[in-house]
Amino acid sequence: MLTMVSGLREVVFAGRSNVGKSTLFSSLLKTNVRKGKKPGTTLKPNTFQVGKILFTDLPGFGYVRGVGKDFNEKIKDFVVHYIESNASRIVAAVEVIDASSFVEIAERWESRGYIPIEVEMFEFLDEITPRVFVAANKMDKVEDARLLDRIAEKLGMQPPWENWKHVIYPVSAKRGEVDNLKRDLKHYLISSGIKDAPKAFRGSSGYR
Repeated sequence: MLTMVSGLREVVFAGRSNVGKSTLFSSLLKTNVRKGKKPGTTLKPNTFQVGKILFTDLPGFGYVRGVGKDFNEKIKDFVVHYIESNASRIVAAVEVIDASSFVEIAERWESRGYIPIEVEMFEFLDEITPRVFVAANKMDKVEDARLLDRIAEKLGMQPPWENWKHVIYPVSAKRGEVDNLKRDLKHYLISSGIKDAPKAFRGSSGYR
């Protein structure tokens, strides 16, 4: 059971299904995360609490093969509602994208006249939360690092992506290559006055 304490602050992790969000969550915080038997079927958020800092792994959103459209929309609505309802305590959001397929998927949706859901989510998080960290995951599958320039452009940032190192973090959660994101997220939380942040990143026991 989640221990509610006065002055609780929260970091949310959001992203499309099957982008490695839960793996990144586990790698950053050194804790195991429950997963659905099939991507896109995790209905409830997973949380990791240390003192007054709460980390929340939200359900993966987006189209999932074999799952009804209504269910997919239900998950997306849940994620948006959760963030809006808890905006007063959310101090940061980590949006996880699959760097190896992000541009291809975004362009596919754009060709159909739609705003890509990851872009929509980034704009929403940027508006609602104080700070957004974009974790460009699965970089081990990216052959040309210049792809990061195209990712930045899709998210409304003028390339080169290096100008946005405080927003875009190339990582490989499966390989444990997350130090850049871990360092900056930790420092940001500490600078925000959250004294429990260092304990959270040392892998303290706090999984719920």
